Amino acid sequence: MKDRILIGRRKQLFDVSAENWRKHLAGTRQHGQVRLSFMTADHHRVRNFAVRELPRNLGKSLSAEEIARRLALPLVRVIAILEELQKNLFFLVLNDAGEVSWAFPVTSDWTPHRLSFSSGESVFAA
Repeated sequence: MKDRILIGRRKQLFDVSAENWRKHLAGTRQHGQVRLSFMTADHHRVRNFAVRELPRNLGKSLSAEEIARRLALPLVRVIAILEELQKNLFFLVLNDAGEVSWAFPVTSDWTPHRLSFSSGESVFAA
């Protein structure tokens, strides 16, 4: 039985060979790399900044101007990056004003899930 994996889905158990499971996992890593391939170092900087700073922004969304200023990037570049991150459904959502309101796993929008950090910051979970 050591070469078998049991997977539970609802009330059923499926028996999968370890070899097939390894193939599936290998494909999953490649899929993730393909999804990330459009992101430059600046994309990662903008996304990481949004996740880090949204909880510190007193419940307000983050403007492209603020992100550009704090990261010392051209505003037009930041706007393009934000649009690309949202278009690719990649952890980021812009509100109607074009500001970052969701940067998974946090959001400035109300949700039933509130996060509080030991630093005193508080934000909703996305």
